[in-house]
Amino acid sequence: MKISPSMLACDFSQMGNEIKKISSLGADYIHMDIMDGNFVPNISFGSDVVKSLRGLTTVPFDVHLMIDSPHKYIKQFAEAGANIITFHLESNCNILETIKLIKSYNIKAGLSIKPNTPAEKIIPYLNDIDLALIMTVEPGFGGQKFMRNQLEKSKTIRENSKNILIEIDGGVNGETIKEIKKYPVDICVAGTYVFKAPDIKEAINSIKL
Repeated sequence: MKISPSMLACDFSQMGNEIKKISSLGADYIHMDIMDGNFVPNISFGSDVVKSLRGLTTVPFDVHLMIDSPHKYIKQFAEAGANIITFHLESNCNILETIKLIKSYNIKAGLSIKPNTPAEKIIPYLNDIDLALIMTVEPGFGGQKFMRNQLEKSKTIRENSKNILIEIDGGVNGETIKEIKKYPVDICVAGTYVFKAPDIKEAINSIKL
């Protein structure tokens, strides 16, 4: 299992130090939650912050766009240093054109689904994307309760694509990871569990091992 710690849960006044810390302690990716206050009821940070952090680590940036019109922002996040850009199936854009736009910058394209969206909705796009992100909480806030029933979506996705990366986001911790590891999940996003842990390395290892 690979881990993508979510910067949404870090100390924003120490973002640079937080990135260096998780990079040195075993993060496989660094998850950047980009929220616009419209698609989700919260606002986080933009491409300028991503760009300012890019030079601090070689760990891939896993950028998750929780915004209404993601196609309008692909260029700036690609140029800011994203290695993967994931956007939502439920967003207001042409899905295939947005995937094509992401790949035109020679980076990986991901597609995410909210808890109320059936896994079947993402199947037509599996041959075009590199990563499928299953939300195991309602997007927009950290520290929510894990929705175990969402894990079944990983089976549906894997049955229809053997090679795609499957990522889950929301409520991952030392207890829920025991259930997650029973499913075909490749990457776990973990925010609060990592950044608020007494021992961050131990928290990271409990998910990876």
